[in-house]
Amino acid sequence: MVQLSPTYQDLVQQARGLLADEHHRVANAANLSALIFTRLDDINWAGFYFLEGDELVVGPFQGKPACVRIAMGRGVCGTAAATRRTQRVADVHAFEGHIACDPASRSEIVVPLIVHDQVIGVLDIDSPNANRFDDDDQAGLEALARVYVDSLASA
Repeated sequence: MVQLSPTYQDLVQQARGLLADEHHRVANAANLSALIFTRLDDINWAGFYFLEGDELVVGPFQGKPACVRIAMGRGVCGTAAATRRTQRVADVHAFEGHIACDPASRSEIVVPLIVHDQVIGVLDIDSPNANRFDDDDQAGLEALARVYVDSLASA
């Protein structure tokens, strides 16, 4: 397992405490998106999209209003869900098929949420800075996504 930076170690610990003994997907997504938004620097959107049929539908988030529906395989979120792999994009304007919900966003990282081998949605973080997310952010956000998924699975 990758060693998390002190910032992400602290965030994971806070997330575990925040989501402990709660199993509601919306409540936990709301609290986790608020935690991420208030604790990470240089981000302008943090939130969730949940899979319904073959579309991702916006869930709890912090930031400006968002795109409501994203087709599987479209944009950074749809690609993460379809490939089941984290997408870390240094410049969203260079990402073919990027969906510009907020034109101020320059970089993005999207982590798929997988429960019992099924994609249930994605955790999406945007930044107004190009190349905002690095390996440390990817490992930390993947760890936070696991905390979220584990909170649902322990119901």
